[in-house]
Amino acid sequence: MNSAILGNSARFILLLASQVLIFNHIDLFGFINPFPYVLFIILYPVNGNKSGLLAASFLLGLLMDMFWNSGGVHAAACLVLAYYRPAIFKFSFGLSYEYQTVRLNDSLTPERFSFLLIAVILHHFVLFILEVFRFNFLWEILVRTTLSAIFTIITCIIVIYIIKPNKR
Repeated sequence: MNSAILGNSARFILLLASQVLIFNHIDLFGFINPFPYVLFIILYPVNGNKSGLLAASFLLGLLMDMFWNSGGVHAAACLVLAYYRPAIFKFSFGLSYEYQTVRLNDSLTPERFSFLLIAVILHHFVLFILEVFRFNFLWEILVRTTLSAIFTIITCIIVIYIIKPNKR
């Protein structure tokens, strides 16, 4: 129990620090940003405390908003992702999720990739639609969501393979 809390706390701090110190400074073409800090929500244990995940996700988003000076959009996007995470798990993994046999730190399978893809797109779409908050910019929101999601997914896959090496 304590090792799980310690591991989640370390992941929270490391992902937030790397986002603030490294990834916040990456801005391709003026509008494509990677947000691998969402890996905290994605990699949170399947059978972990749900209200703990919601609270930690809100805190993570709030801290991101403080560093980005973005007025709550990261907190809202993180909360939406944390709230819909079980439904995304169920959609991507089916019965494996029902029996809680899902492990995201293994090799990248189509199920794991679809979970990562849906989670990142949901987070980014909520983030950018709240940031712009005008539907007449829907095309720009979709382009920014798609391109930032691609960049974030590639970054997340690299980070997963760095922090979770194969156990051979």
